[in-house]
Amino acid sequence: MEITINPLETITVVSLSGDITTNTAPTIQAKILPLATSGNKILLDMSQVKYMSSAGLRFLLSLYRQTSAFDGKLVLVGLSEEIADTMAVTGFLNFFTISDTLDSGLALLH
Repeated sequence: MEITINPLETITVVSLSGDITTNTAPTIQAKILPLATSGNKILLDMSQVKYMSSAGLRFLLSLYRQTSAFDGKLVLVGLSEEIADTMAVTGFLNFFTISDTLDSGLALLH
């Protein structure tokens, strides 16, 4: 799993590449949750994530809760069809703002 963090003015762009599994989720969570600070805007680019286990869903829910608790904003970009379907079936999709492209995701956060 590769995690790239790029601050762009008032938005933090986090790009993930690889699978989010029970083995990788704790590392991802440890690096990304601290970014959810007061009023922070996070764009989570998941276009290079092809598989996400239930551990990934728990991570996303934790990130959503922490971002919301600090009055921040969170946009998920580039969800694969499989991940989007899983999130829809489990009701997780209802918590998140979703975008197909990086540019449209950035526009949602401005």
